[in-house]
Amino acid sequence: MRPFSVIFLSAAGAVLPASPSGLLPVGREQVLKVVFVEDLRPADPRSDTLFYHQGHITADDFRGTPGPGSRSDAVSFTSFGFDGTTRSFRDTLEVRLTLQVFWVRPASWSRVMPPSGHILRHEQLHFDITRLVAERFRKKILSMPMTIDDHDSRIQYEYLESFREMNRLQDEFDDEAHHGANDLAENKWILRIRQALRQEGVTPPEMP
Repeated sequence: MRPFSVIFLSAAGAVLPASPSGLLPVGREQVLKVVFVEDLRPADPRSDTLFYHQGHITADDFRGTPGPGSRSDAVSFTSFGFDGTTRSFRDTLEVRLTLQVFWVRPASWSRVMPPSGHILRHEQLHFDITRLVAERFRKKILSMPMTIDDHDSRIQYEYLESFREMNRLQDEFDDEAHHGANDLAENKWILRIRQALRQEGVTPPEMP
């Protein structure tokens, strides 16, 4: 299970405004270029955050405690965001975005420790869904026509739209799989999402 419609923006950074282009020749406008940079930080077991590229989830990634009144066997807190910077050179304004897909360990918990293999597979799929939506967001941004004047607002808008898509898919997964009680539906989702990830060029981590 994943928390309902939680918007976690701490890793999302606003893109910086365009730099002055006063050094350009008269009549020439700056060209906008958007690039995504990989976040390849190494895994840190002491960190409160697990990033998707660092590997699949394990029992150690459930460090929270069940909320009062919760009936779930487990809850995962996943999200995605980006850090954004700009740099200006010659006639180009380059917007550099670092996409981050992450799991928040202190906000994720399992009622039984260590969690069963079934719980790990279910919660890993929530993480996979987040990664899939983040990749779709990246490709959408790279394919969109943008100008220096509107790039910041358009990127932020598409980010929020993708965040809504992520929450919708997470809820659909839990509803159809009955929060892990319907094995047949869950296995169909696992095949569907992992195939979609591979089609987007993302290799999902293999569970033991």
